[in-house]
Amino acid sequence: MELVHLGHACVVADTGSARILLDPGAFSSGYETLEGLDAVLITHQHFDHLDLDKLPALLAQNPGAELIVDTGTAEQLREREITHTVREPGETFTVGGATVEVVGGGEHAVIHPDIPTIANNGYLIDGSVLHPGDVFTVPERTPDVLLLPTAAPWLKASEAVDYLRAVAPPLAVPIHEAVLANPDLHYNLFSNLGPKGTDVRIAPRGVAFAT
Repeated sequence: MELVHLGHACVVADTGSARILLDPGAFSSGYETLEGLDAVLITHQHFDHLDLDKLPALLAQNPGAELIVDTGTAEQLREREITHTVREPGETFTVGGATVEVVGGGEHAVIHPDIPTIANNGYLIDGSVLHPGDVFTVPERTPDVLLLPTAAPWLKASEAVDYLRAVAPPLAVPIHEAVLANPDLHYNLFSNLGPKGTDVRIAPRGVAFAT
């Protein structure tokens, strides 16, 4: 599989049989000109994972792409009359020639007890690449690649390290870094404290790499 990190939570996954875009949000760039997508997957409704203003143009230039979202995001899309498909944890579906499993408990991690939680989907593509969204989902089987949340209002660095250890994938690619002035400090923690056998690879923005 080939991956491209477009900043923060946004990643393109090309399986060879399907081209999938995940979480095109306001802190990411480069997805606006993409073509030939088979699907756009949204983990949840927060603006750093979904830029609603840019979404219609993206879908217009990818008429064959299916927009797949969580239950909470669906409410916003209905208001804008944007065609979409709702998926929930426990479901498995296909896009192009790729199989996608919706994983996780269905809720975003707690930011603060006074802030209501929202829906969140994690996506496991071809049993190989896991994008958990904004929650520490430990899958039933180990993925080849974990897209690892680096920093957010809902996590601290030690929790991200513990999550990396719990999943223990062969390859971890840090994402969700845009809230940091110097993400390298967190990346070094992952490299130094991650489990044996896990390669932590920093993906330069917009550069494709094979997994």
